[in-house]
Amino acid sequence: MVYSIMEINRSPVLLPNITLGFKLYDSCYNEVRSLMGTTWILSGSKDVAPNFIYNCHKDILPSAIVGDMTSKASIPMARILGLYRYPLVSYAAAHPILSDKVQFPSFLRTMPNDNYEIFVIAQLVKYFNWTWVGMITTDNELGRSGSQLLMKEIERNGGCIAFLETLPIYNSLESVLRIVDVIKESKATVILVYSTMENLISLMEEASFHNITDKVWFGCGSWSITSDFPRKDILTTLNGSLSMSLPLGKIPGFKEFLYSIHPSNFANDIFIKRFWEKAFGCTWPAEGVNNLTTQVSFGEGIRWCTGNEKLGSIDPTVYDVYNFRYTYKIHNAVYAIAHALHEMNSCVQGNGPFKNRSCADIYNHQPFQVLYYIRNGKFENPAGETMFFDENGDVPLYVDVLNWQLYPNGSYQYVHVGSYDARSPKGQELNIDKDKIVWNIGNGKVPLSVCSSPCSRGQRRATRQGQKICCFDCLPCSEGEILNPNDNSECLKCPDDMWPNASKEKCVPKPVQFLSYEESLGSSLTCIAVTCSVLTFSVLCLFIIKRRTPIVKANNRELSYLLLVSLMFCFLCSLVFIGRPEKMTCILRQVVFGIIFSICLSVILAKTITVIMVFTATNPDSKLKRLVGLRIPIYIVPSCTVVQIVLCIIWLTTYGPFVEFNMAAEVGTVIVECNEGSKVLFSCVLGYMSLLASTSLLVAFLARKLPDTFNEAKFIAFSMLVFASVWVTFIPAYLSTKGKYMVAVEIFAILSSSAGLLTCIFFPKCYIILLQPEMNTKDYITGRKRIHALS
Repeated sequence: MVYSIMEINRSPVLLPNITLGFKLYDSCYNEVRSLMGTTWILSGSKDVAPNFIYNCHKDILPSAIVGDMTSKASIPMARILGLYRYPLVSYAAAHPILSDKVQFPSFLRTMPNDNYEIFVIAQLVKYFNWTWVGMITTDNELGRSGSQLLMKEIERNGGCIAFLETLPIYNSLESVLRIVDVIKESKATVILVYSTMENLISLMEEASFHNITDKVWFGCGSWSITSDFPRKDILTTLNGSLSMSLPLGKIPGFKEFLYSIHPSNFANDIFIKRFWEKAFGCTWPAEGVNNLTTQVSFGEGIRWCTGNEKLGSIDPTVYDVYNFRYTYKIHNAVYAIAHALHEMNSCVQGNGPFKNRSCADIYNHQPFQVLYYIRNGKFENPAGETMFFDENGDVPLYVDVLNWQLYPNGSYQYVHVGSYDARSPKGQELNIDKDKIVWNIGNGKVPLSVCSSPCSRGQRRATRQGQKICCFDCLPCSEGEILNPNDNSECLKCPDDMWPNASKEKCVPKPVQFLSYEESLGSSLTCIAVTCSVLTFSVLCLFIIKRRTPIVKANNRELSYLLLVSLMFCFLCSLVFIGRPEKMTCILRQVVFGIIFSICLSVILAKTITVIMVFTATNPDSKLKRLVGLRIPIYIVPSCTVVQIVLCIIWLTTYGPFVEFNMAAEVGTVIVECNEGSKVLFSCVLGYMSLLASTSLLVAFLARKLPDTFNEAKFIAFSMLVFASVWVTFIPAYLSTKGKYMVAVEIFAILSSSAGLLTCIFFPKCYIILLQPEMNTKDYITGRKRIHALS
């Protein structure tokens, strides 16, 4: 404070031609003495008259008061001074209640509110992902209110308090031992200490005695491990601890000023000689006493102070001229008052802030006028930092994060590992350098402090009954659900067209499934269909080439041609079932299949009836002889096919097939399929095909024993048995499959039944045509050749 005032008085810019003075009162950390000093200032003498109007020395009344250090002393001072709107600027009182401008209208401070510190501690707990922490506080009003606020802030960030223990104001070994037992048994690795150091000393001694070195102690801004815990076992216990601290301030020239202090320069300073003796371990000889005589009288152990001792030789841990924390806050408090007085002195009449736009006289002003300028002032201190007070009389929050580090050689120090600056852009206030932090546990990694380990991806937290939310079991999300990104204790169901990814963190579109040409199954069926159709076409070409041979002419070669063409299209119609279903392909699939197979079955029925009519007509008594010339079997094909065409037209015009995205048939997959529309009409189409097949099978079965060398009815009967077997087997296989495999089963049934017809009806004839041409004669077919051979 003295240095700051000296600098201001030397400044040609700040308060030019005006000299500041000061009075110092030592409160000795005592509220009563603080109040006494306050009343002395207000009354102007030690004859206390606690009323501002009774001050008989108003001409020497200070413009403002700087202090006190402790909150317990500042609160009563601020109450009294607030009655007169007398400005009180504190450099260390951090109690949150002092921000209440109703109770303390004239109180301001150059350090943050304690509640801000609580907010930073909670932010750091969240930053390190500590969700299960213990807390120790002091049994006083500040400890109780602060711990409750800290607990609320941690829980708001998703953390939990494993335990809350209160240290008694008066030492109690029983309470301390109980707290030590709680700490040892708790799963919490991090212990938050919201307590003053004097109440914590006995606990730390017991903690070190019980070798509790597996905890991280996190203290508030009042921690000062170096001075309060000199024993090495306690320092070992606290190794790796974190604490909040006021930021290191820069006071230009102050280090040199401290090194220039000498009794000869401050002759009226009552503390300077006592300081010198304490710093150098010497004694100043009394004035007028011979040094040697005194030395003999008091023994050889006395070392006399000479005044030649150098302050630069003192260990910085004893005489610290580098780290200015509270010192810097005092510096800012003095400059805040000086700048307020400067603004007051610079006021122009008619543009002032007071009644009738008047200004205040710097030599004769009221306390509230100085308070106005301090509260509304904004200035840049000598270190270049911008200073101002908010509406509560507080400065913007800025604190350092320190890590207490003990080294193997026995040395130790606080290491700056981060800071919190409320003036930074949102989201960038907290800045931590993890690499600088030394932990007592964790092998260099941030130690865990959780009740339950974090759940794996895709698992939700299920709170254990009767326990806090931080103690939970991990349960996997149900099928089709993802973890709620905003609440990891519940799962969300994905939309019908989406499905969880592998980690169950987000919904992704379901894979679309259909039988495509690109996959092996689709390409294999395509190759089989094309191969069979080419083979059928080859048989057709063979029959056309050999059309005049008896084996081709037998049983109506036109029907054979039509049957081969129908079979070729039967093979090819299976290709409509492969590929992504579209509106047109869905319409064509079953309709083309139904019509072509109806033609095929109608031809087989006509061929069977032809066989019966031909062989029955040889009987002289047969009544069918008259029907042979009418070529009735030729008309069976169009008449039977027309019925199927009519059914298909009715089906398509009422409720025909359409594309459907089936999301329920197979888990996690969207099946693109054709919905057949009207199930009744679709059943009618299939039923009619079954009727034709059954009729053909029955007629062929009855004609199987007709006498002839080459009775085609036998082959037709066998082919229809194969056809019926395929489709009877198809029904359960089709119903037991899903997705693209349903389509594959139907294609397989189409191909196998068509191949059965081709093989059973035409391959025997091809065998004779190609390999047994001697059997492809009229005599052999009619049986005459064999009769001649026998005769």
